[in-house]
Amino acid sequence: MSDTPPGPPAEERLRAANARLRQVVEAKDAEIGTLKAMIAALRSEFAAELAGRDERVDERIAALEAELAKLRAQIAKDSTNSSIPPSKDSIEAKAKRKKASSQRVRSKDRAPGGQPGHPGSGLEPTRDPDRTEQAEPPAECSGCGAELTGAADAGSGWTQIWDIPPIELEKVHWILPRRRCGCCRKTTTAAVPFGQAGAVVYGPNLNAAVVLLSNEGNVPVERTATVIEALLGVPVSSGFVARALERFAQRLAAAGFDAAMKTALRSEPVMCGDETPVNIAYPDTGEHGEVMPGAPHVVTLRTPDGRLVWLAVIGSRSKASIKDLGVLDGYAGYLVRDDYAAWHQFDAQLAGVQQCVAHLFRHLQGVLDLHKDWQAWAGQVRQVLREAGAAVEQAKADGTAVDPQLLDELRKRYDDAVRWGMITNRHRDWPKGNHPGYNLAKRLHDKAEQVWLFTREFKIPWTNNASEQALKAPKRHQAVSGYWHTTTTLAGYCRIRSYLTTARNNGLRAIDAIHATLLGNPWLPAPVTA
Repeated sequence: MSDTPPGPPAEERLRAANARLRQVVEAKDAEIGTLKAMIAALRSEFAAELAGRDERVDERIAALEAELAKLRAQIAKDSTNSSIPPSKDSIEAKAKRKKASSQRVRSKDRAPGGQPGHPGSGLEPTRDPDRTEQAEPPAECSGCGAELTGAADAGSGWTQIWDIPPIELEKVHWILPRRRCGCCRKTTTAAVPFGQAGAVVYGPNLNAAVVLLSNEGNVPVERTATVIEALLGVPVSSGFVARALERFAQRLAAAGFDAAMKTALRSEPVMCGDETPVNIAYPDTGEHGEVMPGAPHVVTLRTPDGRLVWLAVIGSRSKASIKDLGVLDGYAGYLVRDDYAAWHQFDAQLAGVQQCVAHLFRHLQGVLDLHKDWQAWAGQVRQVLREAGAAVEQAKADGTAVDPQLLDELRKRYDDAVRWGMITNRHRDWPKGNHPGYNLAKRLHDKAEQVWLFTREFKIPWTNNASEQALKAPKRHQAVSGYWHTTTTLAGYCRIRSYLTTARNNGLRAIDAIHATLLGNPWLPAPVTA
């Protein structure tokens, strides 16, 4: 018989086991509840973080898309849709411009060259030749080759040959008599035009050739010396070429050419103005040798018809520099220009301002290139201005004013398109500032009267192309030479170019205008009221 006491009954043990199991389950339930709460909290935290991250990601994507649009717009800019000069166009832009200019399909039946009825520009025979020469009779037949000695006279034909005589250097030795004054005993030596006593100098013809070739022909100094030697057989130095240009510019300055040009320009009812940057190798320095601030520019002020074309140099593209030119300060006529802010200072005193529509066309094309559909308003504005320009030209040809009803319709279409450009771009994303479409539309709205002035005042051109044409000369010269040495050499070039262009547009040959200056009697412009 065993001594081990008997245990609790099986039923009691089962109840105890169930109680312990319930305790474990309750503990696990509590732990699971805690875990669920932690999971819920984490989910809430993650959801908030993800929502904030999504919002930041969306903002970043929007900013990157706007920046990408801006970069694409910058890459797409060229001379056809912005103020970038054609010389700065990329290879792709030049190819695009060439393709756009050659889209016309030539008819297969159309022969190359001038068409029937075209007047042509060939030489016409003169009835007053300088001399007449007799050619030797033909020696053999042009048909069968038979000898024509003793053949019958069949009359004569004619030809005219226009040429210049051979160019040869003429060395002239002048005897300069001297006389002693019986009163003061001073000895006076005779003088000849352009000569210097006791010195060997090149004469006015050679100096004129240098000025014409270098300034009018845009040939660099060193190459001018080379061409002069090749053409005339005179081995001149590049130093002589530089001094000849400097002396010529100084003679014009001493004669008061710049002052006469300013006075004449101020008397004109309409002026065109523009400016362009230039490269100067050795810019002006201050009294302590520091480089003067600002970027050098060439400015032109001219009449629309080219009777007066003045080029001048400014050290920077500032309001003060343009005012210091001494032409527009106090001027009360009309001014054709782009919208560069430095010109705005004269607006209050002017009779009116005409915004250059060619500049506007380029800006409108630049906006249209951003999106053909969203920015279609820009193309509509451009089309309206083209129709307005055609209406003005027709009215000029007819000697009438533009039909008021047509002008009202065109202006309404313009206003509607500009208003839409402002609305559609007011809140459109752009990396910095307002969208360029909004800026342009706002400008066209605020300055509409300056855009449409040409439709009321027919003497005003609707573009500033005349100024851009005047500025092509220094830009072309710079393109050949690469840069200007100093501001002084650039100023001399501008003075000579202004003189030759204006003199030629007033009926003088450039070579005659040069000779007149070299001999001390330059042509000077006169005010229209004189």
